[in-house]
Amino acid sequence: MKKLLTIAFAFGLFYFLPQQIHANLYQEQEEEVEVVEMPVEEVQEQPEMTVAEAPSVGFTQELKNRFIEGGPGFMGIVLACLILGLAIAIERIIYLNFATTNTEKLVEDIESALKAGGVDSAKEICRNTPGPVASIFYQGLDRAGEGVESAEKAVVAYGGVQMGQLEKNVSWISLFIALAPMLGFMGTVIGMIQAFDKIQAAGDMQPSLVAGGIKVALLTTVFGLIVAIILQIFYNYIVAKIDSIVNDMEDASITLIDILVSHKK
Repeated sequence: MKKLLTIAFAFGLFYFLPQQIHANLYQEQEEEVEVVEMPVEEVQEQPEMTVAEAPSVGFTQELKNRFIEGGPGFMGIVLACLILGLAIAIERIIYLNFATTNTEKLVEDIESALKAGGVDSAKEICRNTPGPVASIFYQGLDRAGEGVESAEKAVVAYGGVQMGQLEKNVSWISLFIALAPMLGFMGTVIGMIQAFDKIQAAGDMQPSLVAGGIKVALLTTVFGLIVAIILQIFYNYIVAKIDSIVNDMEDASITLIDILVSHKK
C-alpha cells in the first residue's frame, strides 16, 4: 500500500512539475519580448476578429492553464490530496471487486459437499474460493466439530475481522474529501489578504491592482471543490460496495448455521 501511494505521488510530481516550470519560463519569455507599436493606419486596416474566429482552447488545456494560474503553493497540496485519494480509492475498488463472491453458488456447493464428503470436503471448497464469505465459512466449518454454538461464535468473530479488512484506509479518502476544499478556502483567504495589502500599499482602489490576486484566490477554491467532488463519488461507490458485501456476509453466515444444524441432525 505504501509503495502504491509513493508511486502515485511521484507520478503526479513528475507529470505536473515540468509543466509548471515550462509555463513559468514561457511567461518570462513573453515579458522579455519588446512591444512593437504598429502604425495607426495599419491597425485600422486589419480586420476585426469575431467570436467565432477566436482560437478555441480545449478543456484539458484550459484546466492546466487555470491550475498554473492558481500558483504552485496551495494548488500543489490540493493536487497531492487528489493523487493520494485516487490511489487509495482505486486500490479499494480493486480489492472489493476481488472480494465479491457468488454467495448463492458457494452455499449450494458447501451444502452438496457436506452431504457428499463431510466437513473436510466443504472446507476444501472454501480454501479454493476467494473472498471474505468463503473465509468466514471456513472458520465456521473448522469449529463445526465443537458444536453449532462454537461455529456460530467463530463466524461472528471472524466476520468482524473481515469487515475491518473491507473498510481499511477508507477513512483516508474522507479525510482528503474534507481537506481539499478547506485548503482551497484557505488559499482564497490568503489571496484576499494579499489583495487588500496591495490596496493599502497603493492607497487607491484600482480594479486592475487586485483583480489578478482575487482570481488566483478563487481558483484555489474551485480546484479544492473539484477534488472533493471527484473523491466523494469514489467514496460513495466504495461505501455502497462494502455495504453490499457485508449484507452478503451476514445472510451467508445465517445460511451456514442453518446448514450445520441440518447436517448435525
